[in-house]
Amino acid sequence: MTTSQRSLLGGISILGIAGLICKVVGVLYRIPLANLIGSEGIGVYQQVFPSYNLLLTISSAGIPVAISRMVASYLALGQIRSTKRIFELALLILTALGVFSTALMLLFSPQLARATGTMESVLGFRFIAPSVLLVCVMSAFRGYMQGQRRMVPTAVSQLIEQVGKIGVALPLANSFMLRGGYAMGAAGALLGTTIAEAAALLYMAVDYVILRPQLAQAVSSDLRPPANWRRMTRELIFSAVPITIGACIVPLAGTVDSFMLVRLMQAYLPEADALSNYGIYSGLVIPLINVPTALAMAMASNLVPSISSKRASGDLPGIRRDAASGLRLALVIGLPSSVGMSLLAEPILFLLFGGGKYTSAQLQLGGQLLSVSALTIAVFTLVQASSGILQGLYKQRIPMYTLFAGIAVNIMIEYAAVRDPGLNIFGAPWSSLACYILSASLNIHYVAKYAGMRIDLRDLILRPALATMAMAVPVLGATLFLKPQLRESWLLMGLTVMTAVIVFIAAAVKAGAVKQSDLPARFRKGL
Repeated sequence: MTTSQRSLLGGISILGIAGLICKVVGVLYRIPLANLIGSEGIGVYQQVFPSYNLLLTISSAGIPVAISRMVASYLALGQIRSTKRIFELALLILTALGVFSTALMLLFSPQLARATGTMESVLGFRFIAPSVLLVCVMSAFRGYMQGQRRMVPTAVSQLIEQVGKIGVALPLANSFMLRGGYAMGAAGALLGTTIAEAAALLYMAVDYVILRPQLAQAVSSDLRPPANWRRMTRELIFSAVPITIGACIVPLAGTVDSFMLVRLMQAYLPEADALSNYGIYSGLVIPLINVPTALAMAMASNLVPSISSKRASGDLPGIRRDAASGLRLALVIGLPSSVGMSLLAEPILFLLFGGGKYTSAQLQLGGQLLSVSALTIAVFTLVQASSGILQGLYKQRIPMYTLFAGIAVNIMIEYAAVRDPGLNIFGAPWSSLACYILSASLNIHYVAKYAGMRIDLRDLILRPALATMAMAVPVLGATLFLKPQLRESWLLMGLTVMTAVIVFIAAAVKAGAVKQSDLPARFRKGL
C-alpha cells in the first residue's frame, strides 16, 4: 500500500472532493428548482423524498459498507477469489431487494401520498420508485470498488447523478410545471432523478466491464479456494443488517418529519403556510447544511476499509492512529463549516434564492433556520467519522443503538416544540442538534473503548476550536459591517469565504489541528 493510501486525507480526497462538488451542484440544482416550483412545490418534492430515502436505505445502505469491509479484509489476507464471490453474492441480493422495494413503492404510492397529507404527491412517488432498484444495483459495484480502495468510479458516478439532475430533471420540472402546476413540476424533477440514476449505473457497469480482465487475472493468481457461500452469506447479512438499521434511522426521522411537521403546524397555521415553512426548512436549509458533510461522508467511507484491513492484520497502533485522525479531522471539517455557515446564513439565503418566488420574509425565516441548523454540521461529522470507525472494528451495532437513542430524543423534542406556535418550525433544527450531540458523545465513548485509545481533548476539540475562532473574526466582521452588500454580491461573498478558508488553514496548521502525518506524502514537503 502506498503512502498516499495510508494517509487518511489521501484516502478521502477523491471521494471528498467529488462529494463536495456533488453537494454544491445539488444546491445549485435546488436554486432554479425552488424558484421554478416555489416553496409549495418544494414542500411536495420533500414529502416524497424522505419515504424514497427510507426505502432506498433499507434496500442498499448496509450491504455496500459490508462489501467494502469484507473485500478490504480478504484483500489484506490475499484471498482474491473470495472478493469476487462477495461481489457476485451482493449483486444478487441487492437486485432482489431493489425489485421488491420498487414494486412496494409503486403499489402503495396512493397510501404514501395520503400519509403525507398531500395527495398531489402520488405521481412523484411513482416516478421516483425505479430509482430504488437502480441505486441498489449500483451500490454493489460501489461497495466492491471501495473495498479495493478504488474511489474514482464511485466519485464519477456521484457526479453523473448530480449533473444529470441539472441536465434532465430541471427541463422535466419546467415542462411538467407548465402542464399541471407545482405538484406536477415536483413530479417531473423526481422523474429526472430516476433518469440520472440510470445514467450513473450505466457508467458503473461499463467501468466494471473494462476492469474485468484485470480482475480476472488477479483472481487466477490466487490458487486458494474462495470462502464458503454459506459462511460468506452469513457474514454479509450479519454485517449488513445492523448497519442498515442504523442507516435507516436518519431517513426514518426524515420520513416522520414529512408526515408530522406539516400536520403539527396546521393546528395554528393555514395549510399553505405550513407547507411553505416545511418546504423552506427541508428544501432550502437542509440541502445547504449537507454540503460540508460530504467530506465527512467520504471520511467515513474510507475509515471502514482502512480500519477493517488493519484489524485483519492485527495492526492495533494503526487502528488507534486512524481513529484519532478520523475524529480530529471530522471537527477540522465540521467546526469551521458550522460557525461560518451560521454567521453567513441570511446573506447566503438571499444570495442564492433572492429574486425568485420567495418573499423577503420567507428568506429571513430560512436564514434564521439555517443559523441554527448549521450548528448540527460539527456534531454530524463526528457521528459519521465515529460510526465509520466502529463499523471498521466490527462494532456496527453500536452506531445503530446510539443513533436510535438520538433520533428518539429528536422526535420527542420536535413533537413538543413544533406544536408550540412560538417555536413553530424552529423546533425541528433544535431537536436535530440535541439528537446528534447525544449520538456523537456515545459513539466517541465506544470508539475509545474498543480502539483501546485515550481521547485527547486538546487534539480533538481545542486545536480545531482555536483555528475556528481565528476564522470567525473576518466572517463576523463582514456580517456586522457588510451584511446588505453580502446579500447581493457573489464577489463579496466569495472573497469573505476565501479569506475565512485561508485564515482557517493557516490557523489549523499553526495550532496543530492538521498534522503532517494526515497529509499525502506529496503535500508534506516543506511543512
